Amino acid sequence: MSKLTYSFFALLLVLALPAQAQQYWQQKVSYDMDIDMDVNTNRFTGKQVLSYTNNSPDTLDRVFYHLYYNAFQPGSMMDVRSRTIEDPDRRVGDRIFKLKDDEIGYQKIKSLKQGKKDLSYEVAGTILEVTLNKPILPGKTEVFTMEFEAQVPVQIRRTGRDNDEGVRYTMTQWYPKMAEYDYHGWHANPYIGREFHGIWGDFDVTIHIDEAYLVGGTGSLQNKDEIGRGYTDGSAAKKRTVGEKVEWNFVAKNVHDFAWAADPEFVHLTKQVPDGPMLHFIFQGDTLRENWEELTDYGVKMFQIVGERFGKYPYSDYSFIQGGDGGMEYPMATMITGWRSMRSLVGVSVHEAIHSWYQGMMATNESLYPWMDEGFTTFASAYTMSKLYDNEGVYAPYSGSYRGYFALQSSGKEEPLTTHADHYNTNFGYGVASYNKGAVFLSQLRYIIGEEAFWKGMKDYYNQWRFKHPNLTTFKRVMEKASNIELDWYIEYWVNSTKAIDYSIKSTQVHSGSTIVTLERTGLMPMPVDLVVKYSDGSEVNYHIPLRVMRGAKPAEKELYSRTEVQADWPWTYPLYSLTVNGEVGKDIESITIDPSMRMADIDRENNSFPLSEETTYKGGK
Repeated sequence: MSKLTYSFFALLLVLALPAQAQQYWQQKVSYDMDIDMDVNTNRFTGKQVLSYTNNSPDTLDRVFYHLYYNAFQPGSMMDVRSRTIEDPDRRVGDRIFKLKDDEIGYQKIKSLKQGKKDLSYEVAGTILEVTLNKPILPGKTEVFTMEFEAQVPVQIRRTGRDNDEGVRYTMTQWYPKMAEYDYHGWHANPYIGREFHGIWGDFDVTIHIDEAYLVGGTGSLQNKDEIGRGYTDGSAAKKRTVGEKVEWNFVAKNVHDFAWAADPEFVHLTKQVPDGPMLHFIFQGDTLRENWEELTDYGVKMFQIVGERFGKYPYSDYSFIQGGDGGMEYPMATMITGWRSMRSLVGVSVHEAIHSWYQGMMATNESLYPWMDEGFTTFASAYTMSKLYDNEGVYAPYSGSYRGYFALQSSGKEEPLTTHADHYNTNFGYGVASYNKGAVFLSQLRYIIGEEAFWKGMKDYYNQWRFKHPNLTTFKRVMEKASNIELDWYIEYWVNSTKAIDYSIKSTQVHSGSTIVTLERTGLMPMPVDLVVKYSDGSEVNYHIPLRVMRGAKPAEKELYSRTEVQADWPWTYPLYSLTVNGEVGKDIESITIDPSMRMADIDRENNSFPLSEETTYKGGK
């Protein structure tokens, strides 16, 4: 082959590679919105100027917006889905179907321009389909100007007015939001109550609302001195005649959504995290105020713990706001219900705030990878709660996630973690898979690669991929580099399938002063095995058996057991594995146990010990 021919084919090969392989890219937006709220009608008008930069290698001839409020109408996809799914969310049920005209939500587009020219568009439920007058070329920016009006629905799921605790406005998914376009293409998914995916960008939002209301939300308030009493001193805003309005201007940089809430009974407390953000606590003044005041200290400790272990929070502010129907995260803010016990208030606050890391800053596509958001957050929340309540080492912080996974696995309703969030057959299957199985994914990864590599990898993942929409492959590669262990097999089984882990001690045989132990893989998912031998003198030795496909092994975990290397890795196709351990069963050896740390999600632990132990103690690390 001539040099010219070779160069030509090499060029064709490069051109055939996916855009993501050639160069990482992501889109960019900038929202400038002016909102005028009428608290009598629960409606508002809005003006939105959106600058959209196409950083992709593709030419775009159309765009899509989300109109989330349109889901809260009888006959919507969300309504029908909730009434026909096997196990409806108790917060939704048939409530949307029963909404009256003044209780529904809607977003109506009054005008939409590209530059100075009107655009043609079509509303398809919760999606606005827009045909462009001229395509957006790679590297170019277009400005879209929109006028719209909306009605805030009665609070049912995440967003709305007049929730069960009496909060007037929880303003989430409230504005026409440009859909994400990435290497998968457009993500114009109808809203049925599940997860979100958004474009990184800047927000400058001005809200005109009756001056009796106190407002909190995403970003930093730019005109707090003009707002005056009620925002800065912890007292409720002074009630005045409806009709007089105050302007609230919030700015947020490099976020992928914007949320706010407003109520005339809100009070506002603050607490500064040393070398960290200013924390804002916004709640109705009679809502267990002593708990909220105590929450301020817990909030500071939480940001310090998470910052140290998982990565530093980069924004200047974070707000805990009473609202919504439970707990729901947004960039730089969360909406949480407030009438809770102290422990519950801390728990929901910790969980939702940690979403700032795995949804707010990592921002994986949580519709495609809900478990990489909810599961990672659940794992980090359990770790943080164990630190806050000083019970690390006393109980297993992740044991609840294991129990949830075991219940799902035995229920017959488990679906692979590759299932799109909207398409799980049951709410139960979605919830346990995303939260519990997702958390076990990380806890079990600690078992596979070792504590030191795991914690290094988690911080590397954050530092390398925040603000970049990482996916499962990027996470896997970070962990492989941190551990020097191949992890394809782990993804293929734990994420791509519902195959379960079950290892057993098949037999022991004494021979010439030693014991031959035969292990059996009875489940379909292979795993490396920690086999811990406890001797009569109280000492313990771990015989670690890595899988051959790992092409490596974790180092000795000195804080758990001393380590003896085995002669051979375990090929995953072999159902049996035998090794010789020092000492005789019943004489020198007191017990032999597979994974006494209980980090491996073995579905049948009764066959993990010889002799069978009546009680197993968790030693799952820090």
